[in-house]
Amino acid sequence: MPDKHRILCTRRMPPNVEARLGRDYDANLNPDDRIHSADSLLAASEGRDGILCAGGDPLSAEVIERLPDRIRILATYSVGYEHIAVEAAKARGIVVTNTPDVLNDATADIAMLCLLGAARRGAEGDRMVRAGEWVGWHSTMMLGVHVTGKRLGIFGMGRIGRAVARRARGFDMEIHYHNRSRLAPALEDDAIWHDTPESLLAVSDFLSINAPSTPTTRRFLNADRIAHLPDGAVVVNTARGDLVDDDALITALRSGKVAAAGLDVFAGEPNLDLRYRALENTFLLPHIGSASLETRDAMGYCCLDNLDAFFAGGPCPNAL
Repeated sequence: MPDKHRILCTRRMPPNVEARLGRDYDANLNPDDRIHSADSLLAASEGRDGILCAGGDPLSAEVIERLPDRIRILATYSVGYEHIAVEAAKARGIVVTNTPDVLNDATADIAMLCLLGAARRGAEGDRMVRAGEWVGWHSTMMLGVHVTGKRLGIFGMGRIGRAVARRARGFDMEIHYHNRSRLAPALEDDAIWHDTPESLLAVSDFLSINAPSTPTTRRFLNADRIAHLPDGAVVVNTARGDLVDDDALITALRSGKVAAAGLDVFAGEPNLDLRYRALENTFLLPHIGSASLETRDAMGYCCLDNLDAFFAGGPCPNAL
C-alpha cells in the first residue's frame, strides 16, 4: 500500500473533517487550535506535501518563498484567500484552492440576521431584557427602522450577494447592486444594476457589503462614500472587515447619518475597534457567517476534495 500524502492542518477542524483527513492522509493536526506564527508554520511544514490552511494564516509572499520544496498545494478552509500571496505561490508552482459555493446560504442567513438585528435594535433589546431593565410596553419603546419594502443595495453581487438578494426579496425589498460587471439577466433576477458605487449608495436604505477583500475594495466604505447614503441608512458587513473605514463608519453611527450597523467581520479581528462596543446602534457578531454544523463540514469536505483531486493527478475543482 503506498504511503499516504503528508498534510499539515493549521487549525482544529470539525470532527467529521478530521476523521476523513486522518483516514486518507498522514495528517499533522492542531488539537489545541494554536495560532501559527510565520516561523511555527514554516517549522510545521517540514516534511509535508501540502497545507490545509485557514483565514488568518501567515502565508505572505515572504513565507511562501521559504516553504519547503516538498509543499505542492495550499487548500484554504475559506472562500476568501487574501491571507495567501497567490501569485507568489503560483511562481513556485504551488496550487492554491478555496471553498466556494458551500457557504453561500449560511453567510447570507447571517447577513439577514445582521440586517434585521441592526434595523430592529436586536442587541439592545436583548441587553435590556437580560439586565432586568424592561419595565413594560409603551408606544415609543425600542423604535427601529422598518425593513419591508425598503431599498437594499448590495456591493458585490457574487454567489453570496445573490443569496442575500433572494432572502431580501422575501421582505419585498427592492434590490440594487454594483458589481465589477453587470450580471446576465437570469442571474440579475430583476435587480437594478448601478455602474458606480456612488450611484448604488444613493439609493441604499440598507447597504449589504458582500465583495471580496482586494486592493481595490479595501476601505471601500469611507467618509466620502457614506455621504452618498440616504440619511438614516443601515449598513451590514458580512464580507471582510477591511472593506470598511472604521473611523468613518463610527463617526456616521454617532451622528445618526447611519442609523445602525450589523457587523459580522472587523478589521484586525478579533481585536476590533473598541468604539463599536460602546455604540448602542450596532449589532455585532464574532465572524460566524459560515458557522453552521453542516456548512463547516461542507467546507472541510471541499478542502479534502481539492486535495484528493490534486494528489490523484487530476484538475483541482477549485484552483485559483
